[in-house]
Parts: sequence; C-alpha cells; structure tokens
Amino acid sequence: MKSTEVEVHSKRLSDFDLGRVLRAQAQGFDLPVTAYLNHVFIAGRSAVGVVFGHVRKRPNGQFGDGHFIRTSDIVSAGREGRFWVLTTLNSRYVIVTFRRDIGRHSLREYLLSKKTFHAPPQLLH
Repeated sequence: MKSTEVEVHSKRLSDFDLGRVLRAQAQGFDLPVTAYLNHVFIAGRSAVGVVFGHVRKRPNGQFGDGHFIRTSDIVSAGREGRFWVLTTLNSRYVIVTFRRDIGRHSLREYLLSKKTFHAPPQLLH
C-alpha cells in the first residue's frame, strides 16, 4: 500500500483576529469585499495571508476560513475607513491584521515601488 503525505496550510485565528474581522464587517466598504485577510504581508505584487469569509469558498476547502492564500497581482491599495483594501483584477481583500514582523513594512515597500517611475525599454536607448 502506498502512503500519501498531506501538508495542511492553515492557521487558527485568535479571538483578536476574529474581533478585527467583525469590526471590518461592521464598517462596510464602498464595493463588495471578496474576503478578509489576517497576518498579511506583501510578496512581489501579491498579498499572502490567512483568509476569512471568502465569497468563493469551495466545498473541497479551497478558500476556507483559516487557510493561507496568495492573491493575484495587486492592482491598487488604499485605505477605506480604518482598514487597508487591496484590489486585484477580480477581487477585493480587506487587510484585517498584518503579519507582525514584516506586514506593514512590506505594504510600505509595495506602495513606494508603485510611485517609482520605470522607463519602458524603448526609452532606455
């Protein structure tokens, strides 16, 4: 009999995390929210975090509460009320909490990189 190793990528959310989710949900947002993210940091042009309340949660557990996700490329990031909202091509994520060691710093770095002008190749000659 062949054995299979299964790696679980999930995290139990604390009472603090869930309280922040409830505050975010109570606040309301300009446009529909796809999910709420906890312990977020930005990696490249994507956000990584623990998902809660994803509107496209699947029966197989994908996008289930407590699972880690990596978003598609971030199109825009801005504050709405007390929370940061990340918009990707097809989704809107509310950052509920940042990862303690690098979360806020990674967002600042991302925002600074968006302000930097990158010349298109034809202008570099």
